[in-house]
Amino acid sequence: MIEKFNNIYYLLIFVIHFLGIAIYSYQTIFQTRKFCTKFEIDDTGFPVVRFVGAFMLGWVLMAIYILFIRRDGVVGAGSFFNLVFLTNLCIFLVNSYSILIDQTGIKSPERSREGIIAPLIFSALSASLCYGLADKIYLY
Repeated sequence: MIEKFNNIYYLLIFVIHFLGIAIYSYQTIFQTRKFCTKFEIDDTGFPVVRFVGAFMLGWVLMAIYILFIRRDGVVGAGSFFNLVFLTNLCIFLVNSYSILIDQTGIKSPERSREGIIAPLIFSALSASLCYGLADKIYLY
């Protein structure tokens, strides 16, 4: 398994990244009330929160497939890695604008910092995967 990721370092980054995404996915789908209470989101936001959780669940399922089932592992999976990176980056940029500039609906900016920090960390992790696995993920 390690050879599929060039070394243990990129395997750990992969696991940490998608484990974090899995935790957010679980929280948004199965612990929606607790998640929404934390960010002061009204109950009417549950369907949209779960909608976003479903996107993350798709990434996690694909990551599990790449890690355990796919014969070639990450080889040729550049589109998936790029999509995850761009989505993480877009979430970071949009949340930064929403929380720091627009502030519509932001009641507690200090609690909302997670909406900037988490996607920034996920962006950095996914960017390092795209860079470090470039010799494999861009082969077809």
